[in-house]
Amino acid sequence: MNLIVDIGNTRIKYAVFDRKRLLIDQSAEPEQFLSKSRELFEIYPQITDAMISSVGHLDKKHYEVLSLFCKVHVLSHTSNVPFKNKYATPQTLGMDRIALATAAFYHNHKGNTLIVDMGTCITYDLMNDSGEYLGGAISPGLRMRFQAMHEQTAKLPLVASEFPDDFIGNTTKSNLQNGVFQGILHELDGTIQQYKNRFEHLTVILTGGDSHFFAKRLKNSIFAHSKFLLEGLNYLLEYNKR
Repeated sequence: MNLIVDIGNTRIKYAVFDRKRLLIDQSAEPEQFLSKSRELFEIYPQITDAMISSVGHLDKKHYEVLSLFCKVHVLSHTSNVPFKNKYATPQTLGMDRIALATAAFYHNHKGNTLIVDMGTCITYDLMNDSGEYLGGAISPGLRMRFQAMHEQTAKLPLVASEFPDDFIGNTTKSNLQNGVFQGILHELDGTIQQYKNRFEHLTVILTGGDSHFFAKRLKNSIFAHSKFLLEGLNYLLEYNKR
């Protein structure tokens, strides 16, 4: 069995896989790392390997704690990947994007795939039908846009992430919500269409914590897959075992 530890900007996600089958998917606060790790190894003593992926600076204690229980691989730009990485600055490529590209490679090995991950930032990643990762784009995510308007103005409030009923807002709250949600919606459709114009038979995967807001509202046909990143990390762990 494999343990995947995905350290994000605010929380840590944990996933246990038995080969390709996802058994458990949970998240917890960073200060709960030791207790959460102990709990998972008590429930799944068959775990033999773990992978740590971090979007920021990796705390050595995370590696040291997991090393008490099993073999640990820390994902980095020097890790082995199954695809050809054509990114001009591979040392700056985020671990989350490496994992998403890996998942795309295994899910659609002989096709063109665009992965749209809607997290703190919105990332676009393209894997072509030759098994080459080409890169993509990064833009501000949902909450980042709301926070930017609130923090960089004198009077605009911080409003909840709720999709407005109509695209014409009649309150400051609904105006802010429309600006963010409609802006992202049109960005997604426009960006996806750009990729479709260049890459034939393009498969589009929508994933990430905020993907549920947009999955059924896009004009373009997409596949929603909430566990795509975790699956990619598990594929990478298996690949690096070899």
